[in-house]
Amino acid sequence: MKQGVWPVAGCDEVGRGPLAGPVVAAAVILDPDRIPKGIDDSKRLTMEAREALFDEICATALVSVAAAPPWRIDRDNILRASLWALARAVRGLPQAPRHVFVDGRDRIDVPCGCEPVIGGDGLLLSIGAASIVAKVTRDRLMCRLAQAHPEYGFDSHMGYGVPRHLEALRQHGPTPHHRRHFAPVAAAHARLNGVAVPADLSLPEVTETVIAAEEAAVQVA
Repeated sequence: MKQGVWPVAGCDEVGRGPLAGPVVAAAVILDPDRIPKGIDDSKRLTMEAREALFDEICATALVSVAAAPPWRIDRDNILRASLWALARAVRGLPQAPRHVFVDGRDRIDVPCGCEPVIGGDGLLLSIGAASIVAKVTRDRLMCRLAQAHPEYGFDSHMGYGVPRHLEALRQHGPTPHHRRHFAPVAAAHARLNGVAVPADLSLPEVTETVIAAEEAAVQVA
């Protein structure tokens, strides 16, 4: 925890890179006397480890989750939607933190001190816990979406632009859960409707390294 300050929350999000589904953010205040063992960056953990830690974290810590749906991502852009979800998760905590650590480079709009930490999900336990909660929550949501849209295989790739997903987009077009301003989705929609591809297509405002890391986490699952 931050020395002399309590409570302290860690927050993180998952899902900036996918073509479909929401960005999911989580905020966690750990109980110093009941910190689950094995907390780490969710991308370094197996699906089984994440699921087990998710249950432990929810049973021992204060947890809040928020999601930015595709329409907000399209309206605001992926970065702003992600920061909105992070701030909403913090504000949803049952106890207001006095300080917040957030993974990444950007501060969020919260009524307390806020400190961004690059690579924080692998450095601070509270951020690592938030990354696990966000990842498991989003994966479960995408598995439910897969039941409604089995032809897209959301349960296998969680909305990322893998070849199977791109082929489904070409054949069937986007669902309401797709991010219409992301280039492959907009191109598929335009192709199926016989219109010109928009000139202002958006791409996730994250680096290729971040996207590759998140895709690796999907493969681990």
